[in-house]
Amino acid sequence: MIRAIYAGSFDPVTKGHLDVIVRSSRIVDELVVGVLNNRAKSPLFSVEERVKMLEEVTKEYPNIKIRSFTGLLVDFAKECEAHIIVRGLRAITDFDYELQMAQTNRIMSPDLDTLFLTTSLEYAYLSSTTVKEVAAFGGDISAFVPPYVEEKIRSRMHELYEL
Repeated sequence: MIRAIYAGSFDPVTKGHLDVIVRSSRIVDELVVGVLNNRAKSPLFSVEERVKMLEEVTKEYPNIKIRSFTGLLVDFAKECEAHIIVRGLRAITDFDYELQMAQTNRIMSPDLDTLFLTTSLEYAYLSSTTVKEVAAFGGDISAFVPPYVEEKIRSRMHELYEL
């Protein structure tokens, strides 16, 4: 069985993330989407909320599993018995950073390969940060996130900013 990991903070999950998730799930037998619990950041959503959102928007794909993790990605990959890390690339600046990370991961875990997927052009500009900024000012985010996620973001923004 070929198992891969696609990891990120997914705060929130965007249509760009979903594009990479679905496309990579067609390449492997099982895709584990790892939701990073990064204590150094103050996310909009808890790790549990992000896991639930990802479970909801990927529920029609039986070979996609959603799990949270802390620590190093190479350790999570070992725990999941995965030998492939999937990374999405939007621009050349992403590639520079991701190549360094792939090489570092390869040194720490020689049997771990990184598979790069370029983001579909329609999502090349998109980031979770952009989604949060637009939503914080009451802008339309329907082109950026699935409807379920849009509803959750609107609700959270209402709580935070009374939009």
